[in-house]
Amino acid sequence: MPDSSPSSSLVELTRMRVLMFVRDPGAVFWVFGFPLVLAFVLGLAFRNRPPDPMHVVVADDPALAAQLKADVTLAVDEAPLDDARWKLRRAQADVLVYRSGGTVTYRYDETRPEGRVARLAVERALERANGRADTLSSADEKVSEPGSRYIDFLVPGLIGMNLMGSSLWGIAYSLVDARKKKLLKRLAATPMKRSDFLLSILLSRLVFLGFELVALVAIGWLAFGVAVQGSLAAVAVLSLLGGLGFAGIAMLIGARTASTETAGGLMNLVMMPMYLLSGAFFSSKHFPDVLQPFIKALPLTALNDSLRAVINEGASLGSQRVPIAIMAAWGLVPFVIALRTFRWQ
Repeated sequence: MPDSSPSSSLVELTRMRVLMFVRDPGAVFWVFGFPLVLAFVLGLAFRNRPPDPMHVVVADDPALAAQLKADVTLAVDEAPLDDARWKLRRAQADVLVYRSGGTVTYRYDETRPEGRVARLAVERALERANGRADTLSSADEKVSEPGSRYIDFLVPGLIGMNLMGSSLWGIAYSLVDARKKKLLKRLAATPMKRSDFLLSILLSRLVFLGFELVALVAIGWLAFGVAVQGSLAAVAVLSLLGGLGFAGIAMLIGARTASTETAGGLMNLVMMPMYLLSGAFFSSKHFPDVLQPFIKALPLTALNDSLRAVINEGASLGSQRVPIAIMAAWGLVPFVIALRTFRWQ
């Protein structure tokens, strides 16, 4: 007789979910392939490279422009004053330089870091061109420490962002789509537990999460030289917990939602704040202090911060107890709620 034990049912349901996923090329691409393509393209866009020259526009003063062109860190353009002001307003120049009554004037937007830096660089170049000698002996010591580049900051954020996107689309959207197509109604007629069905979704997601994580870490290492300073096992555990957190949210979204349009809106409602607040592309510390407790409680923030600590700083898994607790809570609480509120049709 076939084994009808709960463990056997869970194994068969998980196997069914994996096979259904593999046999759908579109789902494979959007859940697995697209995040990898996105990570590679964004990595190329933000890879480590020499800084661009600072853009300076000089108004109606060829002699001044000639002095500045001798500085290789400056890209100097010449234009009439009205055109030069237009370039500055359109951010085509970082600083506008012109001479008025024998005084050199620097026009720039002090809220832009590029403008402040360009103003200092232009002043330095002009002072040296007019005979100023440096009174302090100094030397440059240029370094590129592991974990200090922007690409080192970016790759863990891309891993977290892709794990979130693939979890939500791979679970919430597929659940709602199956309900809309009456597939869940057919499954409800079979002798299986609701808990086994939801756990099979979770376990099948974890199967693909492992392949996704290996591919993302490999892209970061092979394409952009982002090495894992800490333990690979710690990276795997943190990614697993992050995936569980996002899976719990995804199952809560898909527990009762009837239309794919509503599911898409709910997923965007969940993902967009975390895309902006959780430090995928820039540090979440830029936001006001009053928002920091809320930001720190987000699962993507916890995953990004802990991955950066392990990958870039070599931190141990034990040092990440708070992010681990946050991700575990996001996985457990929504899953329990989804288990109680789930409906087949």
